[in-house]
Amino acid sequence: MGKKITLTAPDGQKLGAYRADPANVVKGGVVVIQEIFGVNHHIRSVCDRLAAAGYAAVAPALFDRIEPGFESGYSPDEISAAMRFVQNPDFEAFLRDTSAAIAELKSTAPVSIMGFCLGGTVAFAAACNLEGLASAVCYYGGFIAKMADQKPKVPTLMHFGALDAHIPLSDVELIRQKRPDCEIHVYPGADHGFHCDERGSYNKDAATLAWQRSLNWIARKALKATS
Repeated sequence: MGKKITLTAPDGQKLGAYRADPANVVKGGVVVIQEIFGVNHHIRSVCDRLAAAGYAAVAPALFDRIEPGFESGYSPDEISAAMRFVQNPDFEAFLRDTSAAIAELKSTAPVSIMGFCLGGTVAFAAACNLEGLASAVCYYGGFIAKMADQKPKVPTLMHFGALDAHIPLSDVELIRQKRPDCEIHVYPGADHGFHCDERGSYNKDAATLAWQRSLNWIARKALKATS
């Protein structure tokens, strides 16, 4: 369903991306932001699912500035190796590359953004700092609590797992207090990465509910943006 494309960031940096388009009517566009594992099979499948739901989806390869073409699976060794990308994350560079994906989808506006793990934080940062978005969906973004003083420019939905050791519930409560303008859901029994059906932490019930909420959120906010 999808294809590889090349994007150009505002600073001239070339980066790869995966794009999936609906077969019929296009409801809008969604930028999909990766986990620390690159634009791997899981992220491509998210784009394909969005395309099946009627949205043109683009996932920019945010690590192409560091290691072009990087993608990883979810074995313990692969997870350990991928952690190097979040030791000192360059969110300014991530936002430049994200803006290139927003521009790619401009003709399919309204454009929303959806991110997972590291991408959940990038999606939040994009909602606060970038133009051209109608809404944002953030799955278990580990750095959001540190950015929670920033105010999103667009309606923002967040999903967290109650058992996520990477994001304690105290962080989620801090985000709730600082960002009452965001809609936040915590899923009982769900761990970090609960959306990904390729990980041991996959939680079908939480993933299904969060996905439906996400699609409804994007659809409602897109409708409002065009009305």
